Amino acid sequence: MVEEVRRRLAAEPGALTPHRVADALRAAGRPVGDATVLAVYEWLRREVVGAGPLEPLLDLPGVTDVLVNGPGPVRIDRGSGLEETSVVLGSEEECRRLAQRLVASGGRRIDDAAPWADVRLPDGTRCHAVLAPIAQPGTAISLRVPRRGGFSLPNLYDAGALTDEGRDLLGQVVARRLAFLVSGGTGTGKTTLLSALLGSVDPAERIVVVEDAAELRPDHPQVVGLEARPPNLEGAGAVALRDLVRQALRMRPDRLVVGEVRDAAVVDLMAAMNTGHEGGCGTLHANSAADVPARVEALALTAGLGRAAAHSQLASALDLVLHLARDRATGRRRLAEIAVLVRDDAGWVRTEVAVAFGADGLLVPGPGSRRLLDLLDGRTP
Repeated sequence: MVEEVRRRLAAEPGALTPHRVADALRAAGRPVGDATVLAVYEWLRREVVGAGPLEPLLDLPGVTDVLVNGPGPVRIDRGSGLEETSVVLGSEEECRRLAQRLVASGGRRIDDAAPWADVRLPDGTRCHAVLAPIAQPGTAISLRVPRRGGFSLPNLYDAGALTDEGRDLLGQVVARRLAFLVSGGTGTGKTTLLSALLGSVDPAERIVVVEDAAELRPDHPQVVGLEARPPNLEGAGAVALRDLVRQALRMRPDRLVVGEVRDAAVVDLMAAMNTGHEGGCGTLHANSAADVPARVEALALTAGLGRAAAHSQLASALDLVLHLARDRATGRRRLAEIAVLVRDDAGWVRTEVAVAFGADGLLVPGPGSRRLLDLLDGRTP
């Protein structure tokens, strides 16, 4: 019925109104009761406004991700793993049409010539789409939903992501203007924690945030955001993350933040931290705090920085690694480790766990605890 009404409405120009929907139903010999007209109108309206049939899911409390895996039920994540919803996309054509409209609302285009795109929607939701047949079993759409209002450190404590001791230690890390990276796997809450930490920064400080896609929304009065931009269809107009880091250094930042370190921009971030910009921070994908030096080394290599130089820069630029984990059984995201950086006799940097937080909330001191206390006390370890 909806497809038939859509075809009839598309054949004649005009706004989408309940009156036109009723006329199209009559012309098709369909029932024209008020309930039917309103149901068809609402269905069509959702297809052209906002996220279409996914809009109600984005409005659900606590939703962080909305996922489309081709035709069939749409899945969501509310912090305890994926769950199936009653929203169903009936065909590949519907999935493709939805992906194209979402990407277009973010100012880009997706088609067979460019079968994937990553955009930020007008409401701040991050949308990534890959068309079939590249994606199987059908067009895949992933929506990352920003939390309205953001989290604060007390909010994270209430949610079980931080213990009393963890909240206190993180507050001291921010107050002491230590340089740190928030590490973790996908979906562990790196951006959420970093945003909460930035929200606790002194309101008199100016924060300049550089991101590949704007996701950080700290509750702070002095935040300036710079967002990278991909090239257009002609291959021109790209704005690289690394270029934005250089621009940020000229904007008098009290704290320079790189939302996600994923390329050669890590070299500029380390250089900035080594030239008097205290309190610099960012996020980094890593399976554990111990993997961070190797990840930084690999990213620095893409900028032409050798291994020895990368480790030398890292040792003097970074103070701490805050590692997040996600419990498989409960889906709860939590601070798992605070690690310090140690340079061995050969000059290579490794991490030492200063404090570990078990799934039961117990704090376990590690071999790097003395170094952490020295940093928090303002002493050179």
